[in-house]
Amino acid sequence: MLFVFFAAAGCEKFVEPDAPATSVNEENVYKSDATAIAVLTGIYARMATNGLFTGSGGISFLSGLSADELTLAGVVTENRLIAYYRNELRTTPNENYGIDVWRDIFYYIFQSNAAIERVGNATTLSASVKQQLLGEARFMRAFFYFYLVNLVGEAPLVLTTEAAINAVLPRSPVPVVYQQIVADLKEAQQLLSENYLNKDLQIYAGTPERVRPTKWAATALLARTYLYLADYANAETEASKIIDNNPRFSLPALNNVFLKNSDEAIWQLQPVQAARNTEDAFTFTLPVTGPNATANPVYLSPQTLHAFEPGDGRRKGGNWIDSVIVSGTNYFYPAKYKATTASGAASEYLMVFRLAELYLVRAEARAQQNNIGDARDDLNTIRTRAGLPGTKANDKASLVTAVLNERQVEFFTEWGHRWLDLKRTGNVGAIMSVVTPLKANGRAWQSYQQWYPVLYNDILLNPRLSQNSGYQTP
Repeated sequence: MLFVFFAAAGCEKFVEPDAPATSVNEENVYKSDATAIAVLTGIYARMATNGLFTGSGGISFLSGLSADELTLAGVVTENRLIAYYRNELRTTPNENYGIDVWRDIFYYIFQSNAAIERVGNATTLSASVKQQLLGEARFMRAFFYFYLVNLVGEAPLVLTTEAAINAVLPRSPVPVVYQQIVADLKEAQQLLSENYLNKDLQIYAGTPERVRPTKWAATALLARTYLYLADYANAETEASKIIDNNPRFSLPALNNVFLKNSDEAIWQLQPVQAARNTEDAFTFTLPVTGPNATANPVYLSPQTLHAFEPGDGRRKGGNWIDSVIVSGTNYFYPAKYKATTASGAASEYLMVFRLAELYLVRAEARAQQNNIGDARDDLNTIRTRAGLPGTKANDKASLVTAVLNERQVEFFTEWGHRWLDLKRTGNVGAIMSVVTPLKANGRAWQSYQQWYPVLYNDILLNPRLSQNSGYQTP
């Protein structure tokens, strides 16, 4: 908790609270609005660094390696990256490749639980600050659990900071975890402000920064969650809350989507590293010398490039894809984020939720309910921005396929969408049985590889905790 607080207090971009009059500890952190706000701010600041949520250790990067989105450069020798790429993750006393998600997300879940407990019990916070922070903490817990359950599968449902209880929790079934995600998001919707708030949790006087969660971020994640649960009616309802009658959000031109405070942004992470924009730009943008073994080890796979239709504006002109030619080889790389460094204020913020996802969530949900005309309209909204003609799909099956194809080219290298889509639709085996042998020197794909493993040492310490099938267990 204190680590997160100090990280936040040292980050002027996010918050500049006065120093506490006495020593900082868990008791007095939650006595003033400024220091309580800093705890949640610290979570966002940590997420924006090169960790599990951005850059070369981020979900976009790691799941892109696991799926068919990225190619790992042949010069790379780091065993961890090779394991993700070849779907050979393992966890033993000496090798822990693949536990990044398990270990790091539980760190964030603990921070969220601590905030829920301490803010909820605080008696000296202003009512508006207390309400917003409780909403942010519940939203964040749901956010972290969403990625944990979709990348690892069953997970202990840790809802308190009681170490004795948490140390012996078994893995809860996926539907049970989803129940908690939905409950947290519904509560967050009621607590969070509809407006973007500044570092003091006040409404901006000028152009708002979209870097704190709002009611709309909770609604976006709830719409996605319902889609994953195949609750299509509720997915459509939640997506419509953002798409319809909400002047805050619109679809800008392709090269304006990923800018700071983009009109499409529902929630963004503000860069916190000095002289940098997003860590994703720093990781994915290839230098003129091409991919290398350290800072820029990946480029776009042939499968990703071939998914684009002729004339797709996302594919051409250096819009969302660019390339460098090295010794006659053309290496294509993601160019959604274009500025790797910043001499002054950052010009690009890392996009977490954006409006295009809600259009495609609603398109898929409507298609699944046989509302073909409206589903086609939502899909075509995204295709039109990309410079493509309207879809020719005119029945449920073909329209769902068209939406999934659109998701592949719209959300490549964003937050694991491709990897999670392959799994939730049951298509992961068909795709990866072809791709994995190409990446792993002919080794066959095995279905258990779609789940990342549990940390080996956690299984040793908790007799009620089990490993995912297929991985070595103690």
